[in-house]
Amino acid sequence: MINIIGLGYIGLPTALMFAKSGIKVVGTDYNANLVSSLIEGKLPFEEEGLEELFQEARSNEIEFTTEYQKTHTYILAVPTPYIKESKKLDPKYVISALNSVLDVCDKGAVIIIESTISPGTIDKYIRPAIERKGYVIGEDIHLLHAPERIIPGNMVYELEYNSRTIGTDNQEIGEKVKGLYTNFCKEEIVVTDIRSAEMSKVVENTYRDINIAFANELAKICHTDNMNVYEIIRIANMHPRVNIMQPGPGVGGHCISVDPWFLVGDYPDLTNLILTARKINDSMPRHVLGRIRDIMREHGIKDISKVGLYGLTYKENVDDTRESPTLQLLERMDEHLAFGVKVFDPLVKERIVDHQFMNFDDFINEIEIVVVMVGHDHIKNNMDSIKDKHVLDTKNICTIVDDVYNL
Repeated sequence: MINIIGLGYIGLPTALMFAKSGIKVVGTDYNANLVSSLIEGKLPFEEEGLEELFQEARSNEIEFTTEYQKTHTYILAVPTPYIKESKKLDPKYVISALNSVLDVCDKGAVIIIESTISPGTIDKYIRPAIERKGYVIGEDIHLLHAPERIIPGNMVYELEYNSRTIGTDNQEIGEKVKGLYTNFCKEEIVVTDIRSAEMSKVVENTYRDINIAFANELAKICHTDNMNVYEIIRIANMHPRVNIMQPGPGVGGHCISVDPWFLVGDYPDLTNLILTARKINDSMPRHVLGRIRDIMREHGIKDISKVGLYGLTYKENVDDTRESPTLQLLERMDEHLAFGVKVFDPLVKERIVDHQFMNFDDFINEIEIVVVMVGHDHIKNNMDSIKDKHVLDTKNICTIVDDVYNL
């Protein structure tokens, strides 16, 4: 039996995938309401293919509870935020989950950390926590790190078809855990040391953050000198060794917008490029605010309530709002006492911000400027509804709008 701790965007799909493979799984989460909903057959978030996977897993051996189980294998998939002041990882959720596991597990248990952690976290925090409980690592407890590698919107597919990394102190135990993941992972699974596993996940997301920052800086340069950034990127990408990403209103989610800070926090004197990229991407919501101001001035619009932000999630066609650029933009507006901007997202079913509309037509009828923050399929299919508005298109998707502005 596997006890999976944390039933969020990573833990729940992972638990379902193991259960679908015929392995007995108990999913544990401290959130009693979430556990009750799962027992009743209700998923906490929407994801392509997740409902089908859920039903298939429920027909096999899977249980949901708030209690930690006495078993041989544990997977920890709990949040790993960073401390905004120091930019360092806050390991409190991992340590709390680990201590609860250690309170119930048998000697010889395998504990796998799937949560994304900064390089050195296991040496600094996890090993000492285990040793304080009187366990000998490698004898009483086998410790591994298998960082998740999936993205909302494509989770089920990527669980099967993304390669995996398993960090371990013991090659034999690593091979056994590799065999566990081969129950559903069809791609290569690399067994390496723990520090390399920690670092590789953070490096992957930092690489992407830096490349996005280059595109965003290009957008600012081109706007300053009245050039079309999208045309320039299109032409540059014709070169066989160039692949510039698309600019956007900021970087969100719990990976790309967070993981680079772990390196900045731990290696402040060595991360000049990484820090600059983070600052560029974090500056984009403020850049969007400046573009909104320009459009309002051009058209003589003085009432901020005539501005509507389309999209609350951090990427298209998902309901995940963690670290979303729209929420970052709303914070910037709040700092400048710009209250009353309207917000709509077809995938966010609950009101999470002020002046959030739940009906698209009502939203459109109340505004003169539409700021497309997220390129949901919904807005692509409803271009006719905004074609007569002033549109700030941060995603370069508006094709039939008469009065469209880009970043």
